[in-house]
Amino acid sequence: MERSTVQSCLAAPALPSEPSAWPACPQQTEDAIVIKRSLPYEGLLHEIVEHNGVLYLGGIVPEDAGLDMAGQADDVLRQLKTLLEGAGSDLSCVLQVTIFLTDLADKAAFNQVWKRYFAADHLPARAAIGVADLGPGVRLELTAIAARR
Repeated sequence: MERSTVQSCLAAPALPSEPSAWPACPQQTEDAIVIKRSLPYEGLLHEIVEHNGVLYLGGIVPEDAGLDMAGQADDVLRQLKTLLEGAGSDLSCVLQVTIFLTDLADKAAFNQVWKRYFAADHLPARAAIGVADLGPGVRLELTAIAARR
């Protein structure tokens, strides 16, 4: 997108409150954009959305909320690995991860498991954010962005 287009989008008036009334972005034409959505979850979201070879993975939570932080971290990172492989990617292609933790004191335990999944030369950008609640027993949730292989 050219700089002038970006500036004109930024200077645009406030959007209507109803998304269906929003104007289309200049690049959103039928022949210019392809979005693949997979693994719908309870009609609320898709676990993976792909756009131009970039995979966006929605909130991944542990399948067993009864596990300690190390167990939940291993569960979530294993799910991430499996989802990526199913979408034609792998952990070495992860660009960015956001981790939501209900207790930031658990970050050290999470990091120990993290190091088993990500090699030092393939570390993605990452942020860990403390949150009040993710559901009963759930200590973490993870979102990720990855390139397709």
